[in-house]
Amino acid sequence: MQTNKVIKIKNISDDQVQLQRAFAAFNEVSEQLSSVYQELQGKVAHLTRELALANGELHKQLVAKENLSQRLGLLLNALPGGVVALNAQDCIEQVNPAATSLLGEPLLGLGWNQVVQERLTATMLVSEWHIKSVKTSELRRIRVESSATDSLGRRILLINDITDAYALQEQFRRNQRLTSMGEMAANLAHQLRTPLSTALIYANHLGSDALTSSERQKFAAKTIERLLHLEHLTKDMLRFVKGETNQLETVEITSLITELQQVIEPQVKQKKLQLNIYDHCGSEKIMTDRPALFGALMNLLENAVQATPIGGVIAFTARLEEARITLSVHDNGPGIDSSLQERLFEPFFTTRPEGTGLGLAIARSVIQSMGGSIHIHSTPDTGTEFIVHLPRSKGD
Repeated sequence: MQTNKVIKIKNISDDQVQLQRAFAAFNEVSEQLSSVYQELQGKVAHLTRELALANGELHKQLVAKENLSQRLGLLLNALPGGVVALNAQDCIEQVNPAATSLLGEPLLGLGWNQVVQERLTATMLVSEWHIKSVKTSELRRIRVESSATDSLGRRILLINDITDAYALQEQFRRNQRLTSMGEMAANLAHQLRTPLSTALIYANHLGSDALTSSERQKFAAKTIERLLHLEHLTKDMLRFVKGETNQLETVEITSLITELQQVIEPQVKQKKLQLNIYDHCGSEKIMTDRPALFGALMNLLENAVQATPIGGVIAFTARLEEARITLSVHDNGPGIDSSLQERLFEPFFTTRPEGTGLGLAIARSVIQSMGGSIHIHSTPDTGTEFIVHLPRSKGD
């Protein structure tokens, strides 16, 4: 019996030791948890302060962005020019009142190409269009300029009404032409008087009874020749005064070159010249006044034929560049002195006795009216090249 009591006491003592150890471990874990909790509380408080600061900064930024958005909105609405925002599919996402006033409604959600086809009419100049005014049904002229495409494929179109500016420009051009007409009045009188006087002399001879039949036919032919020269001079003068025309059509460059070659070929063969055509335009087309452009280019070819000696070579080259078409006429004639080159485009200035002095002036007027330019490169004894630059017809 004594032994059993001792065993029980030992078991109780062992349990107390284990319990004490458990309490000690619990207290230690509790202290650790309390320490961790306090640390977490500190971190939460710190994060709460940082979050409050961040929220305050975000609120300031939001208010600033709202203010900026309001100012941009006011500015956009106040702009006199139209603004059209296109998405990656070229559909209209946003417009300002000026754009709506110019293009009419509805606009939002429409494709820009649809708006161009239904509401705009192309002019001879790239990025310029005719449109009927929404308010007055008056035909207005606008310029459409596009921004670069962003990373998402979006872009902005700026639309300016240039009707008044264009009218002033046309008035200025007309005044220039009228001024030129005034300056060349004396030259014109001389140009008309000389062939007219010659024609009158020949006509007087026709009334003589002493003339034989062959002599009479000869004087008649010379009279008609001088009268035709007067007619040609008069037509050239009217073409120069007329300036730009509005008979626009789509012209294939290759087709135009073929027609030029067919018309100039008899003159080329008569002088035993070689005409080389270098057409690099493929199926490229241009919106232009075909008769006016044909006449300007034909004038350059005729000048080249007259300047090239018998057996010489003329080259007509057409090539495409990024934003323009380049047409050039090169001959291997005697060339033109540098002091005379710029004067070649002056009305009634000519280096040929039989010339009217209006051909190159008309050519430059026509080409400039199409938004292009014409230049001359010439060196004595090496030949002359006339270079014409025309804008390529591209829609926005």
